[in-house]
Amino acid sequence: MDGFTLRHLTLAVALSTSMGMAFAATSNDFVDSAAAGGIAEIETSRLALEKSKSADIKAFANMMITDHGKANDELAALAKKNDIEVPDTTTLVKQAKEKILEVRDESFDAAYANNQVKAHEDTIELFKKEANTVTDDKVKGGTELKAFAQKMLPALEKHLGMAKKLQAAHPSK
Repeated sequence: MDGFTLRHLTLAVALSTSMGMAFAATSNDFVDSAAAGGIAEIETSRLALEKSKSADIKAFANMMITDHGKANDELAALAKKNDIEVPDTTTLVKQAKEKILEVRDESFDAAYANNQVKAHEDTIELFKKEANTVTDDKVKGGTELKAFAQKMLPALEKHLGMAKKLQAAHPSK
């Protein structure tokens, strides 16, 4: 894999943090950050399908696209139901593609696996914070978003465990 290709791997963890902060002016920080992180997962996984030759990386990437796509759809429906503004998907995809992973001597597969571990650790932290929030009926959709976060945590934990196995199978050189 050439350096040019490696430099174009998107970094989901930077996306979930910086993109979430970029949309903090909208109605709900959790919705903003979760939507941005979900889009980042999908975009990095699409790149993995294109660039990786490893069956385990491709299987994981397909699962990320499916699972995070469903979660994003559910989050968007909850936000719409509660009149919470959701960042524009086109904007999020554009920003996801603009974020670049700085790779030293890692292979694409190692970079993707390391990225997925860090991204899922950060996402779990975000969802735990929302799941443990004391909700108040005055906050738009607060109870439903808390329930959504609680429901998604087991899948995110499972993804993290799988990402750690990928990381072990594709170590950085």
